[in-house]
Amino acid sequence: MSEYEKHPSHFAMFFLMGGALGALAGIFLAPKSGKRLRADLRNKGSEAVDDTKEMYADVSTKAKEIIEEAEHQAEALKKEAERYLSEARLRVKEIFARSEE
Repeated sequence: MSEYEKHPSHFAMFFLMGGALGALAGIFLAPKSGKRLRADLRNKGSEAVDDTKEMYADVSTKAKEIIEEAEHQAEALKKEAERYLSEARLRVKEIFARSEE
């Protein structure tokens, strides 16, 4: 698993920083008219927002899956603990019953 999959928020931060730096480089290095440059900036900004929304949806889906799995595992552990507790109670009752004889 890559470092970015472990920390999706870091990936998002680097992605946005890279997009901002790329946009700034485009502004300063591209010989375009003001009107065309503003249109390009609007398009790039819109693309960045769309990409961020998509990334958020992916991270949100993964987080929900992780939470569901954790809940499932917690329920299984709870059932197992209850089973052990029931067995322990039965053993204690048997021990007391034998000691009373």
